[in-house]
Parts: sequence; structure tokens; C-alpha cells
Amino acid sequence: MAGIDGITADILAAAREEAGKILAQAQEQAQQTSAKAEEDSKKLFDDIIASARAKAEAESNRAASQAALQKRQALLAQKQEIISSIIERAKTALQEQGDEAYFAMVVKLIKKAARPQDGEIAFGAKDLKRLPEGFEAAANAAAKELGGTLKLAKDPVDIKNGFVLRYGGIEENCSLDALFASRTDALTDKVNAQLW
Repeated sequence: MAGIDGITADILAAAREEAGKILAQAQEQAQQTSAKAEEDSKKLFDDIIASARAKAEAESNRAASQAALQKRQALLAQKQEIISSIIERAKTALQEQGDEAYFAMVVKLIKKAARPQDGEIAFGAKDLKRLPEGFEAAANAAAKELGGTLKLAKDPVDIKNGFVLRYGGIEENCSLDALFASRTDALTDKVNAQLW
């Protein structure tokens, strides 16, 4: 029996040794799996943190950009308001100047707007009433410099200031409102250049 006991003891020792190796491998594999899981979870955590930081930074940049845009828009609106106010005051000053200066300005405008043909000049009711003596002759002289003539219309036109030139069936509105409206961009640029 001693032989069987020896064989059994050898088998048991071999089984214990094999079981120890399997257990050691299992423990090593468990440690590797645990280390890998820890490494993976740390990487996932780092990725989540990096993503959250990137999103927060993007939101912060977007908010700063929007704030800067709103500030620029507010400044632009204020500048436009100031420029419009200055242009409107300039137009009002031209409208309200004394008769002599006002109609001297009208003659200058006629020299720029008249055509080298026979025409008619018409004024609004207010300007028609305050026409200085000899104005029709001055307007006609200005038109003659360009090779045309101007006759004063007796009936008022529906404008507040300035005049309307008529050549045949064509009318050219030379009221201050129309002149300022047609030159809004150029006037805005000039005022803007002077202010800023």
C-alpha cells in the first residue's frame, strides 16, 4: 500500500501544485483585468473630464463672442443714431436759414441740377410765398449758364422745401428731403469719418 499511498501523495502533490499554478494564474489574470479595468475607467474619466472642459470652454467662448457682438451692435446703433441726428440737424439748418442764404443755396442747386433745355421750376407753398424779388431771373440766369431756360411755375407743388424741375413730362425732385435721401450713404460716410 505504501506504493499506492506514494502515488496518491504524488498525484495530490501534483494536483496541489497544478491548482496553485492555476490559482496564481487566475490571481495574476484577475490583477491584470482589474488593472486594465482601472486603466480603462481612468481613461474614460479623463476623456469625460476633457470633453466637459472643452464644452465649457466652447460655451464660454460662444458667450464671450455673443457679448462682444452685442456690444459692437449697440455701439453701431448708437453711432447710427448720432450720425442720423447730425444729418437731420444739418437738413433742418438748411431749411431754416434766412431767405437770402436759402435762395442763394437754391441757385447753386439749380446750377447742378438744371438741364440744357427749356424747363420750369416749381416750389412748395411756403417757399413760393417767400421768393425774393428777381429770383426768377436769377434761376433763369443759372439755367442759361448750362444752355437752358427756367420759367417759374405759379402753382405750388407738394414739397416742404427745395424745388422741382420739370422738363417736358419729366420731373426732378430737388427738395432737401429728396437730396438728403439720395445722398444718405455718402453723408453718413462723411459724418462717420469726421466723428471716429
